[in-house]
Amino acid sequence: MVWLCALLILAYLLGSIPSAVWIGKLIKGIDIREYGSGNAGTTNAIRFLGLKNGIIVFIIDFSKGFAAVFLSRIYTPDIDNENFLLLFRFALAFFAVIGHIFPVFAKFKGGKGIATLTGSTIALMPIPVLLCIMIFTIVFIISYTVSISSMIAAITLPIMCFIFARYTDTSHLIFSAIVAIIVIITHRNNIIRLLNGTEPKLNINIHNKRKQNNKKINE
Repeated sequence: MVWLCALLILAYLLGSIPSAVWIGKLIKGIDIREYGSGNAGTTNAIRFLGLKNGIIVFIIDFSKGFAAVFLSRIYTPDIDNENFLLLFRFALAFFAVIGHIFPVFAKFKGGKGIATLTGSTIALMPIPVLLCIMIFTIVFIISYTVSISSMIAAITLPIMCFIFARYTDTSHLIFSAIVAIIVIITHRNNIIRLLNGTEPKLNINIHNKRKQNNKKINE
């Protein structure tokens, strides 16, 4: 039990690595949370740190979630129950995402957890998540809006799990539903802006130019 708790804490600490905050301060001398949406995630990083730095942020955040799930390998030899092991991996993923949203290394103010969530879920259910990434890409190409693309992709995850027999067990379906709920909750202010027609689109061709409206958007 002590090992299990220690690994969950480690997953949270992994998730807490505030890549966007640290890269923003290192590269530009700014706190990314004071610009745009105030979100320490990939989208805001692309807007104010440039596409290259935004990609680096995504890779780090994605890797945090992916690595957190594989922490279970440290304790696997002592776990005989496959169902328990699966639930433990879900818990590791959840703690990593919570770490990204509420990072202990950045005063508990992080991002929405999409990249970290993607990394952890692709380690748990690769086929459904890859299909959701395809859906995200299609919606983004049409809308150029990351928030709506993320929410639609997340909502379709339980559906994708249901389609493939390998992931139709209760644990996968419940976890995928929780993922969708988390994404919707963390995007609640984006939903308001979408309804008001004020949600900004992401121009991936921007090259590290700060917009004139650098005032923080209330989340």
